[in-house]
Formats: sequence, structure tokens, C-alpha cells
Amino acid sequence: MNAYGAWIIGLAVFYTALLIVLGNIVRRKATSGEGYWVGGRNFKPWMVFVCITGLFSGSSFISILELSYLKGISAGWYGIAEMLHVLIIALLLIGTFRKRMMVTVSGLIGDTFGRMAMGVAGAITAFTFPMWSVATALSFASAVSVFTNIPITLSVAFAAVLLLIYLQAGGMWSVVTTQTANTIMFFVMFIIGTIAFFINPGIDGIKHLAAAKPAMFSATNVGLQVIISWFATFLINVLLAQAAFQMALSCRTPEEGRKGMMMAFGANIFFVFFGVLFGLAAAAVVPGGTRGMVEVPRYLATVLPAPVVGLFFLGIWACALGWGASCQFSGATSLGRDVTGAINPALTDKQKVTYTKWSLVVLTVEMIILAFLRSEQAAWWNVFAWTLRNGATFAPVVAALFWPLATKRATAVSLATGFLAGLSWYAMGHWDPVKFFLNVHPVFFGMSVNMLTMLAVTLTEKAGSYKVGGQLSAIRKNIAMAVTLMGGLSVVAIVTGFNWLFTKGLLGLAGFLVVAAIFILTISVTTPVENKKDVKSLKFQEA
Repeated sequence: MNAYGAWIIGLAVFYTALLIVLGNIVRRKATSGEGYWVGGRNFKPWMVFVCITGLFSGSSFISILELSYLKGISAGWYGIAEMLHVLIIALLLIGTFRKRMMVTVSGLIGDTFGRMAMGVAGAITAFTFPMWSVATALSFASAVSVFTNIPITLSVAFAAVLLLIYLQAGGMWSVVTTQTANTIMFFVMFIIGTIAFFINPGIDGIKHLAAAKPAMFSATNVGLQVIISWFATFLINVLLAQAAFQMALSCRTPEEGRKGMMMAFGANIFFVFFGVLFGLAAAAVVPGGTRGMVEVPRYLATVLPAPVVGLFFLGIWACALGWGASCQFSGATSLGRDVTGAINPALTDKQKVTYTKWSLVVLTVEMIILAFLRSEQAAWWNVFAWTLRNGATFAPVVAALFWPLATKRATAVSLATGFLAGLSWYAMGHWDPVKFFLNVHPVFFGMSVNMLTMLAVTLTEKAGSYKVGGQLSAIRKNIAMAVTLMGGLSVVAIVTGFNWLFTKGLLGLAGFLVVAAIFILTISVTTPVENKKDVKSLKFQEA
């Protein structure tokens, strides 16, 4: 280990100790279930701001930094897609979910469809969150390995145990306290990186890079299909972003939660800009590498002394912790609150908090095991998590919010079929993180099966007790027309551009849009028959 490695590790240990102290200071605020899971619904806008910034902006910065070294400014689209995701949640969903006093997505499913659905959804949600945690932790660990002899898996284990220690104490209060510290470190990192940039390569160096590699300054260099996939992924995740909901819904009022998210939306501009800038700087000074998170530390070592580089990577460490803490805690909430509550409804909130703390231990062990199983491909765990969680829970969440016809049996079947369909499709592609079976992303296949199953089982089970059309509201009519147009255009695109869509990896997305259009159209035009007279009238009309 050289001087740079010593400073990185030394500062990380000091910062770690500080986070543990801060987490224990707020222990007294988490004395009840609501206090532990959602901060007693007492968060102020700035608290929501630091939580959402630590969750999304930090992880986005790592992804953009990694990719901009290889692909240039087009990596910024990842952050823009994430910003749109935050904006939609803030403007459209906070009020609805706050009125329901929602804690978790799996809890929302359980409130509508019963214990079995809650238990299954909670288990799937819980065990996918460490997959996202380990993906970001692996990226950070690869950067640390440049200056140290510490194995990547050991770095991830250290991060996992740290998360366990400080989350145990105060739950969501620990999250907001440590995310505040993380946000401060983010901006320290930006200042240091900017200083490094002006030392070398400076504006002239970027101009030289533009002349030597003009593709680095193309808005679509990363690939149009990749950019579309980013936006599609974040838009789909709008209804399933459990960790973000849990943070924003800890606010005192929906308006304050919305304000905090809008502040985070604005702050993310800095993460996009500096992520791209630092990646380009590294590409100009130390070209030829294959991993941005490996080459950026090498670049910094050419222009800054060891203590300052250590401070910069404390910001990267904060990015990894900000994402990991949110994921681990939200997953533990689903497991400790929802799964145990589904098994034993008589449990008190105090008992569920105890189980949540034990769930953190379980998910910590899982995170460490995942790092040992596949440490060379961080992206693999991201794809696996999206496939399992979204493929199972998308249709049940939409139905819980917007479709009173949906049944418990349909929900249970759709959870199982969506989960298995996505898993099977991934397996048929030999578990490759980028080369999928028939060039179709497994999450699109799983979610499509998930929606079709929900429709088929519900409409069969409720045959004769619903009507199509009738006196629909203006909103329902507009949604029906919009999704009909979307589905129609998707069908036309598939028929006329099948080969192009297949080659670009967009065929799965186009097919998903068709299925989604059918799903949403059905929800929009079907309503329950209100009384027996209406049922008899409906049967007479059908006859």
C-alpha cells in the first residue's frame, strides 16, 4: 500500500467512526415503529433533500464517472434520466402515497391484496436490494484497489458491516443524519476535482481531447439504445422506487416532501456535470484504460498530493454508502416489517422493529456473499435485481393503486409468473449482463408476463361482475386514448422496423409498450358493477 492508499483508508476509517457516532446519537428518536421506519413522519424538506441526493445522485455520479471516461458526454444522459425519475415522483406520486401513509411498496401491495401477497412481495423486494448495494460497492472497491492491496471483496464486506452498525441504531434517523454528512462530502469532492481539472488537463486539454476523439463529445456516443433503455428503466421504476418513497414519505406534509425532492432534482445537475467533467479529464490525461473507476484515481495521483486524493475518494465512499444505506435499510424494512407481519399478523410494531434490525444482519450477510459470488461484474447484479423485483411487483403495484377489480389470486399468480419469467429469460441468455436471450432484456419479458397474468386471472375470476366502458371520467378517457396511441405506434414500429429494433436491442422495450398499453387500457375502461341489478343487466346484455 502506497501513501495514496494509506490516506484513502485512513480517512475512510475516520469517517466511518464518525458515522457510527452520529447514528447512535439519534437512537433516541427511533423509539417507535414509525420513528424507526419513516422518521416519525417528522422530516423537514432539507432532510428529504439530503436523503434523495445521497440515494440517487451519489450512485448516478459513480455510474457517470465510470462511463464518461469511455464514452464522453453522452454518459450524462444517465443522470438526466434519473432526474426525470425524481421529478415525476415529486410532482405526481408524493401526495397519493402520503395520504395512504405508505411505508413500503410491499406493504402497499399487502394492504390491498392480503398477507400472502405482502409476504411474497416483501421477500422479493428485500433480497434484491443488497444486489444494488453490492453493485455500487464493487465499483468503489475497484477504485480503492488501485492504491491498496486490499481485495475487492474485503472492501465490500467492510462497507456492508459499516452499514449494519450505523443503521441498527436509529433506522431512518440514522439514514438522514449520515446522508447529511455524505452530502457535505459530495461537494468537498467536487471542489477537489475541479482544482485537479484546472491543474491538468484544463480547458486546453479538453479541447485537445475533442480534436483527437470527437466521438467523446457526441451526445449519442454511448448508443441510442442504451440511452432509451436508461429512460425506460427509470420511468418504469417510478412506481417501484421504494427507498425513495420511504425517505420522501418521512416528511411532515406532502408539500414538504415534494419540496425536498425538487431540491434534490436541482442538485443532481452538479452530479451530472462534474461526473462528466472528471471522466473527460481522466480520459485526456491517462487514456487507454478500460475502467473509469480505475483510471480516475490514477489521473488524480498525477496532479494532487495523497491527502487531497484521499479526501476526493472520501466523497466516492460517501456515494457508495449513501446508496447502500438506503437500499439496505429499505430492504430490511420489507423483510422485518412486511414479511414477518405476513407470517404473524399479531406482531406489535416494537417486535417488527426488532425483526427489522435482525433483517439488517441477514441482508449484510447476503451482500457479502454476493460480492464473493460475482465480484468482477458489478453490472450483473443490477440487471439481476431489476429483473427479479420489477418483473414480480410492477403489475400488483399498479393494480393496488388504480384497479379495484384486481383480485388476491391474480396478484399472487402475477407475482410468481413475473418473477419466474424474468429469471428464466435471464437464464436462457446464460446470465450475461449485456447479451440477452433474443436480444430482449429479461426485465421487459418478466414485466410483460406479470401484467398479462394479472389481466387474465382477474378478468376470468371477475367475469360478470365488471363492465367495459360506460360513464368513464375524462381522465380515464384521455388515458385510454393515449395508451391506445402508444400501443398502436409500438405495433407499427415492430412491424415496419423489426430488424432494426432487434439489432439495437429495443425489440423487448417495444413489445413491453404494447403489453403495457393493453394493461393500462383495460384498467381504464373496466369498472366494477355496483349492485346485483347491474349484474343482471350486464348478463342480459351479454346474452
